[in-house]
Amino acid sequence: MIRVVRTPAGPTLHGEHVTLRPMHEGDADDLRRLRAAPEVSRWWGPLEDDFPLSDEPEVTRLCIAVDGETVGMIQYGEEPEEDYRHAWIDIFVGADRQGRGVGTDALRTLVEHLLTDRGHHRVTIDPATDNAAAVRCYEKAGFRRVGVMESSWLDPTTKEWRDTLFMELVRLPGAR
Repeated sequence: MIRVVRTPAGPTLHGEHVTLRPMHEGDADDLRRLRAAPEVSRWWGPLEDDFPLSDEPEVTRLCIAVDGETVGMIQYGEEPEEDYRHAWIDIFVGADRQGRGVGTDALRTLVEHLLTDRGHHRVTIDPATDNAAAVRCYEKAGFRRVGVMESSWLDPTTKEWRDTLFMELVRLPGAR
């Protein structure tokens, strides 16, 4: 069960071990440092000049914190068209926190918020097919494999089109 605290900047979500909180200007240096690490930039690409505060204004970004320390970022977008309504997620966790359950807890926390508070019934995520650690994390959080999207991601390192794994978590209204 997540706990939501409403603030003027937006909701702060408390998972089992993580806190997902609205981002502020003071987070930029930490998030840029975490994302620039080879273990993260391999999948996210080179830093944009205006990351993380204004490079993607259509998404909602939250800092992932553990014991008050910023350890990653999670973001979501929403399809508002009622006939196709769903949300999608992207996430990165700093290299020193990977493989420790931080990503799984952050995903579970945000997914619960999207399903319960934001009214979605379906959430998607699409890691590279060979990002085995991410796929394991997403499966632990409840996502299931749907299929492969061929040549759907331009790899920032090789500049080649690569396949991604389409994954989703569906909870129909009234189900738990």
